Amino acid sequence: MTTTTTTASLENLTLSSKESDIEDDQVDPWNVCSKSKTGIDYDKLISRFGCSKINQELLSRIEAIAKRPVHHFLTRGIFFSHRDLHSILNLYEQGKPFYLYTGRGPSSNSLHIGHLIPFIFTKWLQEVFNVPLVIQLTDDEKYLWKDLKLEDAQRLAVENAKDIIACGFDKKNTFIFSDLQFIGECPAFYANIVRIQKSVTFNQVKGIFGFGDSDNIGKIAFPAVQAAPCLASSFPFIFGNNKVPCLVPCAIDQDPYFRMTRDVAPKLGSHKPSLIHSSFLPALQGADTKMSASDLNSAIYLTDTPKQIKNKINKYAFSGGQVTVDEHRLKGGDCSVDISYQYLKHFLESDEELIQIENDYSSGKMLTGELKKMLIECITKIVLEHQANRIKITDADVKEFMTPRKFV
Repeated sequence: MTTTTTTASLENLTLSSKESDIEDDQVDPWNVCSKSKTGIDYDKLISRFGCSKINQELLSRIEAIAKRPVHHFLTRGIFFSHRDLHSILNLYEQGKPFYLYTGRGPSSNSLHIGHLIPFIFTKWLQEVFNVPLVIQLTDDEKYLWKDLKLEDAQRLAVENAKDIIACGFDKKNTFIFSDLQFIGECPAFYANIVRIQKSVTFNQVKGIFGFGDSDNIGKIAFPAVQAAPCLASSFPFIFGNNKVPCLVPCAIDQDPYFRMTRDVAPKLGSHKPSLIHSSFLPALQGADTKMSASDLNSAIYLTDTPKQIKNKINKYAFSGGQVTVDEHRLKGGDCSVDISYQYLKHFLESDEELIQIENDYSSGKMLTGELKKMLIECITKIVLEHQANRIKITDADVKEFMTPRKFV
């Protein structure tokens, strides 16, 4: 049975984040960059971050506990590593509670399909384990890091909340909050932020996150804000005085926040958060490029029309096919770099269909144009369904999700 190996002190953990300076892949909460067409080397990242790979034994255990097939994000390695996931499963088997915590940094009017991945999986976890969920909207972070007015950051938080609600979360068991709003409403949340801030030195946070002398002090203090939702005492209206552990589904670039939190939590009399990490959906232009809000053609947004989706995929989706049709028929395509295949690996639910696509494209039987057509159909269906759900979300729905309350 694989267990997490994170027992080192916070000072030692800072060294692992600095190793990215000598690696080809750069992965931190603000930058994800690979020099390889196949993308990030996640095995190296697991070793560097000191987390544990999700193996078949763990998948079998989840399936046995869930009493249903595990999500294809797990079987296909999209969620690929963890910290102390076994401890959460132990609690569930013992009939003891835990809760889920994930988040979103609102920097654009709409989410893109890459942003859907943690929310799709978190929804599955909430349904399987029937547990409370808190979702943090870090509008304060985006104001500190981006060229945004404070009012715009708050507005984007509400717009992103609508996208998140449209994913279908259980209103009776989900609390969504904006930092800029919630910190002023909940003294217990702010008290935990201050406790965490007092427990971490400037040298430690600088070592973990790479802050420099010219960074504003808001950035330096922010990690405590993202750490605070890991403590159940931050939400007394949900958990009362109970010390309930949490599981954080997130992309692995967010792991530094929680390495810090796992060191601090026991000092504050709280459980260490457990984590389950996802990989990154690559930009349309290839796994060595980055989705960027400044380049709308690098991603498919949930506001895109079917025509925009079709044009983006046909024009920009990097192909693993050969230069000519004859050469492609002879040599086949490379699924490891082909963006259309990689996107289908994320969003096409049928394993049998995906395997057939991989075989046909790799052998040269399927051409790039045919593969792109399949992706266009798949993504268009997802986006149109999301748009249909989102248009039903009212301001009253948003207010209900974002109102501190005791769950029924």
